[in-house]
Amino acid sequence: MRGACSDPSRLHSTRKYTTRIDISAGDREKLIGLLNARLADLADLQTQAKQAHWNVKGPSFIALHELFDSIADSVEDYVDLVAERVTVLGGVARGTARMAAAGSPLAAYPTGAVDGRAHVDALATAVATAGTHVRAAIGEADAIGDAGTEDLFTEVSRGLDKHLWFLEAHLQSER
Repeated sequence: MRGACSDPSRLHSTRKYTTRIDISAGDREKLIGLLNARLADLADLQTQAKQAHWNVKGPSFIALHELFDSIADSVEDYVDLVAERVTVLGGVARGTARMAAAGSPLAAYPTGAVDGRAHVDALATAVATAGTHVRAAIGEADAIGDAGTEDLFTEVSRGLDKHLWFLEAHLQSER
């Protein structure tokens, strides 16, 4: 798995700033690592959606061009929400392109994709992978006892599921 690391602390900053939030320092540390891990996924996903948006060709060009841009915009909002939650908890958001590339489990976007179906398939795979990791993060945040982070991940999960539905609808049509 690309970006996987046996020592997540190497990729994800730890708690750095104090806060009066009533979550223990140890739990905040865990949450910051979890949030930064999903930040990497989402930042990678956002750029993959833009890659599809910029490079799609074919008879469904305008519909897919607009769909991919809509997904990129939505995921960019999730990136911002997750990064801000990191800082709310006293951490440092690790959201640069290099940080995302180092930490994301998403497969590299296929540079040879040209036609709409190839882009839809590649982006659907990336959205599904990100969704899987976000759903796991819901449970992890719940186990730590942070309803705020759990709710944030639930919101992101619902949005990714909807994007996956839109993408898969294109793949499910008969040719």
